[in-house]
Amino acid sequence: MLMAVGAKHCTLRESSLVKWSLLSSPLYGIGKQSIHFSNSNQRSYHQSCSLSMNGCQGDPRAPIGTIETRTLPAVSSPALAMERLNSAICDLVNSQPPPYNSGIIRLEVPIEEQIEALEWLHAQNHVLLPRCFFSGRRPAVDSEMCFIGNGTSHSSSKVVSVAGIGSAVFFTHLRPFSFDDWRAIRRYLSKKCPLIRAYGAIRFDATANIGPEWNAFGSFYFMVPQVEFDELEGSSVIAATVAWDNAVSCTYQRAIEALQTTIWQVSSVLMRVRKKISRSHILASTHVPGKASWDQAVKRALQIIRRNNPMLIKVVLARSTRVVTAADIDPLTWLSCLKVEGENAYQFCLQPPQSAAFIGNTPEQLFHRDCLSICSEALAGTRARGGSELLDLKIGQDLLSSAKDHNEFAIVRECIRRKLEAVCSSVLIEPKKAIRKFPRVQHLYAQLRGRLQTEDDEFKILSSIHPTPAVCGYPTEDARAFISETEMFDRGMYAGPVGWFGGEESEFAVGIRSALVDKGLGALIYAGTGIVEGSDSSLEWEELELKTSQFTKLMKLEAPLLTRGEIRTINQNQKGLSCLQHHIL
Repeated sequence: MLMAVGAKHCTLRESSLVKWSLLSSPLYGIGKQSIHFSNSNQRSYHQSCSLSMNGCQGDPRAPIGTIETRTLPAVSSPALAMERLNSAICDLVNSQPPPYNSGIIRLEVPIEEQIEALEWLHAQNHVLLPRCFFSGRRPAVDSEMCFIGNGTSHSSSKVVSVAGIGSAVFFTHLRPFSFDDWRAIRRYLSKKCPLIRAYGAIRFDATANIGPEWNAFGSFYFMVPQVEFDELEGSSVIAATVAWDNAVSCTYQRAIEALQTTIWQVSSVLMRVRKKISRSHILASTHVPGKASWDQAVKRALQIIRRNNPMLIKVVLARSTRVVTAADIDPLTWLSCLKVEGENAYQFCLQPPQSAAFIGNTPEQLFHRDCLSICSEALAGTRARGGSELLDLKIGQDLLSSAKDHNEFAIVRECIRRKLEAVCSSVLIEPKKAIRKFPRVQHLYAQLRGRLQTEDDEFKILSSIHPTPAVCGYPTEDARAFISETEMFDRGMYAGPVGWFGGEESEFAVGIRSALVDKGLGALIYAGTGIVEGSDSSLEWEELELKTSQFTKLMKLEAPLLTRGEIRTINQNQKGLSCLQHHIL
C-alpha cells in the first residue's frame, strides 16, 4: 500500500541491471584488485524533484536557524501513523514557511506496538533511495551499552534499532573526514532533539585510493533520513524530517517537495524478513589475496616483526572474498540472518544512492559518548567456543592464561588508554581483562571510561582512536603503511568507524564482520586477522574462513564451479580451531 500525498510524484527509473566486472592485475603485488559496478550501466535515477543537499557545502560555523522535533499523538498501527504523518506534512505545506534561512524539523508519530525496524525497511525495497539501518547489541547483562542510545524526545524507552530511507541532508566528500565536516554535521544536531541523528561510516584509510565499488561512499558518508522508523522497547515511532539551507540553494519549499516525493513512495504494509533463507549455490568464489599470496604476505610481515628493534609489533592483514550465487542476495535478508546469530553484536546497513549496501554484524565498539562521558572497548585474542559448557570454560581459561594473547590484548588496551588520556580528564579501566563470549568465538575484553573536557573533543577521540591496533596494528602508522603496500584491494568502510552522531549522544562501532552486497550481484565479504610473533599463515587463513562463514553459511557450498580458492564452513569444535590466538575481525 503506497500512501500518496497531494504533491508531485518523483519518477524513478532503473535503466538497466548493474553489471559486475573484475578489474585486476594478473600478478599479486602489481596492482590492487577491485570489484567494479560499471558506471556505464549503473542505476540511472530520473527525478523531477530536487535532490537532497550535501551539508558539507554549507558554512560549518554558521548556526542552523531552528532545530525542532514535533511529536504527534500516538496511534495503534503503522497505517494510522502514516496517515497522521501525511496530514502533518500537508500542514507544513499549507502553513507559512518558518522565518529562518536554515533549519531542520522532525515530525514523529509514536506507535503503541513494538515493530521491527528491519521489517519496515524491507517493505521499502521498491524505493530506489539511500537507506540505512542500525541495531544495538542486546547483551545478557545490563551494564553494557545499547548501540542506539537511550535518549528519546517522547518517552524513556530505549531505541532498539533505526531504519531510514531518503536523506533530508547528507554529508560526503572525497577528502578525509575533517573537523569542519564534523562541525557541518553538528550544525543539524541538538540535545533538545536527541533522535535527529546522522548515520554513516568513514573509510578505514582515507589516504588510500578509492576502489570503484566504494565510489558512492566517498571518504565518508552520513545521512539524516527523510523518513525513519524507530523500534523502541515496547513501542515504535515513524518520523519524517525536512532540512533546508538557503546558503546552498536548498530552500524550505524545495526541501518540503523532496520530502513529499519520498513519503509518496513509502509503504505502510510491513513485510516479514525471512530469518531462514533458501540457500543458493555459489557459482564462483575468488579470494584476494589467494592462499599463496597470503602466505607470502604473512611471511614478509613476520620477517619485519622478528628484526632487532622492529618497526612493527603487530599488523592486521585482511582478505576480500568475492562470491557470486545462482540466486539473488538480498542485503536485508542477510542482515536479518546475522541479527539472529549476533545478539551481542551491532548490525548495520548503509547504502548511498547508486551503490551496493555495506552490511555487517560487528561485536566491537569504537566509542560511545553520552554528553561528556565516553567509553571504549579493547577486544583481542580469540578462541572458538567449546561444544560443551565444561569445554567452553576450559578454552576460556586457556585464553585468559595465555601470555601471547595477553601481550596482544595489552597492546590494544594500552593504546586506547593513552589516546583517551590525551583528551579525557580521567580514565578508568574496568574490567582490566575478562572473557567476552559470542555465539562462535570468545575474546579478551576490557572497557575503558573517561570524561571529555568539552563536547568538541568528540572529534579528537574519533580521529585519534581510529584505527585501533585491533584492526590496523602497532605502531599505527607503520602498520597502516605495510597494509597499504601489501593488500591488493580497497578496504573501503571495512574496519572503519560505522555509527551515528547525535546532539546528546554519539556511538560508533568498528565495521568488521562485514560485506558489500547488492541484490542480484553477489557480495564482497571482508575478514582479517592480526599477525604477531608466533603467527602461522595456515592457521590465520583458517581463521579468515571462520570469520567469513557467518555469511557463507547462508549459501550452499557444494557449487558446481569454484575459482581460485574454495569457500568452506569450518567446524568450530574442530581440533586446531581451539588454538586460534589472534584478534578476529
